[in-house]
Amino acid sequence: MKSLPCIELADAQRMAAAARAHAETNGWAVTVSIADSTGHIVVTERMPGAPLMSAEVAAEKAVGAVRAGKPTMAVEDMINNGRTAGLQLPVTALGGGELALVDGQVAGAVGISGLSPAQDVEVAQAGVAAL
Repeated sequence: MKSLPCIELADAQRMAAAARAHAETNGWAVTVSIADSTGHIVVTERMPGAPLMSAEVAAEKAVGAVRAGKPTMAVEDMINNGRTAGLQLPVTALGGGELALVDGQVAGAVGISGLSPAQDVEVAQAGVAAL
């Protein structure tokens, strides 16, 4: 049987704190969601001032990155470059879902919502770096 890495609560809390700190440093208000390798949300935090809908969108980005096995920005880019079949994928095709890899295996993902796609990606990468 194969063993796969999986983000646990302490990991998710550390990643969320790092993402939140990066956003705060830049004066940004976002929602941070962390999914484990099964695509289930472990932690979601909406900062004061973050858009209300960002709580759902951040979770969808984290889950979507795990399902797709790639950052959600890659799906957004695919669609923007004309591969509209990507609209049918069960993934939120907006940048801000970044994979957390351990030894090349998906351990989970960080989803960020509330900013531009590039800024969401930046904050998500700060969260991933904490793992």
